[in-house]
Amino acid sequence: MNISYDHYRIFYYVVRYGSFTKAASALTSNQPNITRAMGILESELGCTLFIRTNRGVKLTAEGQRLYEHIKPAVEQIQTGEEELALRKTLQSGIISIGASEIALRCFLLPLLAKFHKKYSGVKLRISNFSTPQAISALHKGVVDIAFVTTPTSDMKGLKAVNIKKVRELPVCSAELSHLSGKALGYDEIARYPIISLSEGTKSYDMYRDIFVQNGVAFDPDIEVATADLILPMVRSGLGIGFVPEPFLNGVQGVIKLKLKGKPPERQICCIKNVQHSLSSAARELEKMVTEKN
Repeated sequence: MNISYDHYRIFYYVVRYGSFTKAASALTSNQPNITRAMGILESELGCTLFIRTNRGVKLTAEGQRLYEHIKPAVEQIQTGEEELALRKTLQSGIISIGASEIALRCFLLPLLAKFHKKYSGVKLRISNFSTPQAISALHKGVVDIAFVTTPTSDMKGLKAVNIKKVRELPVCSAELSHLSGKALGYDEIARYPIISLSEGTKSYDMYRDIFVQNGVAFDPDIEVATADLILPMVRSGLGIGFVPEPFLNGVQGVIKLKLKGKPPERQICCIKNVQHSLSSAARELEKMVTEKN
């Protein structure tokens, strides 16, 4: 048989919508054209495919058997067309990303490498923000999407998806090696100089709350602007700092300390502004995050 694909596609839409009129609307055609096409298809196949009713159409047994084969074929073709259209839109464009240092190093870098390899025509603009700064940038429309660590705040109009847990461990230099191997309470850690992210960051707030919950005031001796500065300060013998565990891979000159109880844990999350629609490129990046998660 040499039956037109268009007739099979029209058949698919008639079944999907249960009506010649609704199928015509979906296909931007008219009802007489749909009726004529289905009459030709039934004639060429030599069987009746539909039972016409006052409420639309129902499939005959032959029609049902045909639909079981046509449905996956038409949907596969549509998927292929959509993928080609998406690839065309992803040949150019820009994604503006706000990312905290922890999110960038512990999750985002490998994902961006994969994305850039697949869509090399899309430009990436990455701003290194604290979590509050990234959230503010999302509200203002400065960035399309943000990758930050919990805790978060001011989330009205935003949607967050948790993507990875990260533990943070206390570390020191060899000068405090006598603390190695001993399970330390926060009161014991507080006896030594503490290196922390600066006041006003969510990291600072989190550790202030943790220390207070353990009956100790949080009073850092050194405050730094970004998480990647804590480790060099520790290695220089300036005190004890809490560092994301992945930051310590392959690092020499620091000692991991043990805590009494569970180490602090945070979530890396992907956040978008639900009031702003994402570009095709940003949606594809979000999809890769979801698939990875």
